[in-house]
Amino acid sequence: MWSLTIEPRFAETDALGHINNTVLPVWFEQARTPIFRFFTPDLDPKNWHLIIAKIDVEFVGELFYGSEIEIRTWIEKLGNTSFVIYQEAWQNGQLGARGHAVMVHFDHDQKASKALPAAIRAELEQHLRPV
Repeated sequence: MWSLTIEPRFAETDALGHINNTVLPVWFEQARTPIFRFFTPDLDPKNWHLIIAKIDVEFVGELFYGSEIEIRTWIEKLGNTSFVIYQEAWQNGQLGARGHAVMVHFDHDQKASKALPAAIRAELEQHLRPV
């Protein structure tokens, strides 16, 4: 599991005082950075090898400004060319949101998915979500 602590900004709140629903996908993406580095260590977009096939966010509680939020990230499933990331947002011991991202290892020149390299697969396996 990877963990990222975020200090919410006032600008990320909505009229009801909650963290706005558009913010969670951005935070979840930020928390996926360690995974991105397995594929592109320098994070250079010219050498990017991943695309998003699907994302979802389920809001299960309230998140507010003024208290840190922890984003927890696991690998949920590994396929031949793709994998599923599972993420949770926690604040003050309460689950506020959870979501998934389906990432595909992609060859932009060939416009096709490609197999996950064995070394990267081994790294990702170390972060499989316990069932």
